[in-house]
Amino acid sequence: MHFVLQRILILFKDKKLLVTGGTGSIGGSICNYFNKNGCKEIFSTTTNFNKVRSEQDYIKFKELDLKNIENLNLDEILDFEVDYLVLNAGLNKDNIFLRMSLEDWNTVINVNLNSSFHLLKHFTKAMVKKRFGRIVFISSVVAHTGNPGQVNYTATKAAISGLMKSLALELSSRNITVNCVAPGFIKSNMTDSLNETQKNAILNRIPMKKLGNPDDIARAVGFLCSENAEYITGQTLHVNGGM
Repeated sequence: MHFVLQRILILFKDKKLLVTGGTGSIGGSICNYFNKNGCKEIFSTTTNFNKVRSEQDYIKFKELDLKNIENLNLDEILDFEVDYLVLNAGLNKDNIFLRMSLEDWNTVINVNLNSSFHLLKHFTKAMVKKRFGRIVFISSVVAHTGNPGQVNYTATKAAISGLMKSLALELSSRNITVNCVAPGFIKSNMTDSLNETQKNAILNRIPMKKLGNPDDIARAVGFLCSENAEYITGQTLHVNGGM
């Protein structure tokens, strides 16, 4: 048993991680998981340092506006290399399609999809040079099921699946894996605010009849970055209670 505990603690020894959106529930859980498992340096992004919690003092936060990323100097802001890149940050601006504004469409596309392009361009060159890297996108169950009122959000998550598969084919010969984790309904501040009727409607869609936990997503990301998944690339790992 002692050997197993030691093995877990050095799972990510001497490695560097960047998680976008580390102040959120899923992003924070991912950072925490890698920290507990020996990751050397953990970076994250935020546009609001007031959201950074005291227990996250081990994370090196960088101010980065994903809505405006194409106009930023990433070489200056993100002046480091990473072994693991987890593209987690995202937002939703929901409305039925006929009422959706162009601004809400473009904002979600920029943050959820276009920012990934720029971050990948920034970090993958170093991964190719050292012949190692693990890239994980946080997608969503709605990329595969659709969801009324979320055509913009769903479009970005579906596009990420195609991006992931193609990028995996391009980078696989350089020992870089590219995968997705697709969460279902995960417990969060948003779900805590729902009334019983709304919660029951969600639970009725989940075969396991319970919400997921942010730590469920963190463990899935950790698996895909570990040596246990070194022969897995171009895949989506669904974490949704059977949906």
